[in-house]
Amino acid sequence: MKKALIVEGGGFKTGFTSGILDAFIVAKFNPFSHYLGVSGGSVAISYFMSQQYRYCVEAMKILAKDKNFTSYKRTFGKEGYMDIDFLLNVAGEKVPFNIADAIKNGKEKDVRFIATSKLTGEADYLKPNDTNWLDCVIASCTLPYVTKGQHTVNGQVYFDGGWSDALPVKWAYINGCKHILVLRTWPKDTRSSQSWADYFGSKYFNDSPKLSQAIANSYAKYNESLDFIANPPRDLTIEQITPKKLLKSGVYTYSNKTIMSDYRYGLDRGMMYLKNNQHD
Repeated sequence: MKKALIVEGGGFKTGFTSGILDAFIVAKFNPFSHYLGVSGGSVAISYFMSQQYRYCVEAMKILAKDKNFTSYKRTFGKEGYMDIDFLLNVAGEKVPFNIADAIKNGKEKDVRFIATSKLTGEADYLKPNDTNWLDCVIASCTLPYVTKGQHTVNGQVYFDGGWSDALPVKWAYINGCKHILVLRTWPKDTRSSQSWADYFGSKYFNDSPKLSQAIANSYAKYNESLDFIANPPRDLTIEQITPKKLLKSGVYTYSNKTIMSDYRYGLDRGMMYLKNNQHD
């Protein structure tokens, strides 16, 4: 049976999902055939694929601590409020991402990072390889104003995958998965509404009508995915691991203390899931 692991984005709330995935690493729990990461979830999936325990949360702590990573002065500049390219330095030198092990562990499996195409406004499910892995991650994480705005992979311009398919459960099902585990960064019953980033993003890209419409409607597509999760087809099982309450970190608000609090909470939720699924 094909099983998918989907990791939702959420900026620095990803500390929570990195805790869940570290619990999986310790338990050697990895029954999945498909892996889908969105935005910050792409970072978490990457370190999970390389089986590097605690590396994801350590990378987040470095980003949170570094004064050069965020700057309000850059909000309307080329780099954006968060210099997402700094992730290359962190994953390359400070908390080295072992791409060789990620590729090895992903052999004969399907790893995808979701990014939004500027040309079509639709989701592209980027398949990383040994030369473009981190480029695919950055493309999935890139937002106007917040980060540098866009990123190019294979000659195509991309933005954050949360605008086109923040919870790619339908894609996983269409591609043959009959069991899906979704790691969320919001409480289970939380539905989406249009955010300021969605609103300004849709206005900013008026010259790209398909992209503008996709951004404006991204919250509605998110809620459609929640409806699909709540009422899946009969031949599909969907599980979720979610926080029971709002996490300490926000998408753009964080500290090392909040990140570690969310991380420990994620470890606990991951261990509880494993305890309840010992038959797997």
